[in-house]
Amino acid sequence: MAQAPQRNRREGGRRDDREQSEFVERLVSINRVAKVVKGGRRFGFAAIVVVGDQKGRVGHGSGKAREVPEAIRKATESAKRAMVRIPLREGRTLHHDVQGHFGAGHVVLRAAPAGTGIIAGGPLRAVFECLGVQDVVSKSIGTSNPHNMIKAAFEALENMMSPRAVAARRGLKVADIIGRRSVQDSVGGGEEAEAAEAEADNG
Repeated sequence: MAQAPQRNRREGGRRDDREQSEFVERLVSINRVAKVVKGGRRFGFAAIVVVGDQKGRVGHGSGKAREVPEAIRKATESAKRAMVRIPLREGRTLHHDVQGHFGAGHVVLRAAPAGTGIIAGGPLRAVFECLGVQDVVSKSIGTSNPHNMIKAAFEALENMMSPRAVAARRGLKVADIIGRRSVQDSVGGGEEAEAAEAEADNG
């Protein structure tokens, strides 16, 4: 009778380990914050974390606490609860170019041919690594605030449409959409990627 709870605890621990190994976590920022109370100021920390399975699921969250580890834990749990699924092309890049806005943040995300890599920095790179994107070109316009940049990136990603959704919207077949895109990529994909990379470097 006494062994059953212990076995359940072991099984629960193994499930937690599998869940932790399933997701990739990236700490985007950690800031010291202060709350004014009656006796003066109470200091704490605010963390922003991005979590993903590198297979098309990603989420972000924030957490506040008196200590850094607790703030990171809260942010990680919040990110896991807010995970969304993003359709990826060939499991490595975006289906098409997208833009996202949040506050003063404005990001441009562009699909890229194989071998391009992740051309992004800071918060955007964390999002792509957790999502599982291998080839992408990004450009951030406006504020460099991590919170606004991540919110803008998620807005852009959630607005991206898969070929199936585009075909249903236009009343076409999925093969028509994919075939048309393949022709466009073969004609100007390389030049567009080089131009986008140069623009990202200049920005």
